[in-house]
Amino acid sequence: MQPDIPNSLFSRVRFVLVETSHPGNIGAAARAIKTMGFSDLVLVRPRFADALQQDDAIAFASGAIDVLQNARVVPTLAEALDGVQFAAALSSRLREYSPPVLTPREFAGTVGEQADLQAALVFGSERYGLSNDSVMQCQALVNIPANPDYSSLNLAQAVQLLAYECRLALLPARSGAPGSPDSSARSGPRIGFQGELAAAAQVEGMYAHLEQALVQLGYLDPTNPKKLMPRLRRLFARTGLETEEVNILRGIAGHVISACDKRG
Repeated sequence: MQPDIPNSLFSRVRFVLVETSHPGNIGAAARAIKTMGFSDLVLVRPRFADALQQDDAIAFASGAIDVLQNARVVPTLAEALDGVQFAAALSSRLREYSPPVLTPREFAGTVGEQADLQAALVFGSERYGLSNDSVMQCQALVNIPANPDYSSLNLAQAVQLLAYECRLALLPARSGAPGSPDSSARSGPRIGFQGELAAAAQVEGMYAHLEQALVQLGYLDPTNPKKLMPRLRRLFARTGLETEEVNILRGIAGHVISACDKRG
């Protein structure tokens, strides 16, 4: 029996496909998310400009045509993450300066636990996956614990797996079930007051402001930046920045820039 679940819960998770090559995979991904109750699909620079209207996309969607019709195509990942507070990049390859690494269930538990959280799952192209730059725009990296000798999943399979875990986390609480209050995926450390999580665009603006301040201060050499900014991104990704915290950091950056300008 289908449980009574408010649609708003399932509008909180966005599925983002970056530079997808095969329209059939887009259609299959649309079908995968619809079967789990989701509908928010965004494409970033697909190989074909009319990917959503391609015959293979329509054929593989098989009943999820409405998801294709409502999907958006945007030129940048930043635009795809507009309004998102917590984005996770899907990758089988761990990066030296990646954000915190989560399992699919841990990501889903985070989404299920925070009722107002706007989240996104970012999937790379079939051939190349996600670039380091795309991964650094996310607050987490999701790694599917597959067979280490053969860990390659089809794009739509990966989308289906994450959609399923998110659905479990958003179902009405059941004792011991994924997404319930006593689930291990939701038993992380608690803090007192929690403000609203900063949106991805706010965090990116903070990084740009902070980098400008560090250059003005003489701490960061723009011609030889090395790994300072990736390390700072990694540090802040572990914190779950709130809007007020982003504003504080930007305020500090602004004062540093102003003081450097006065110093001449």
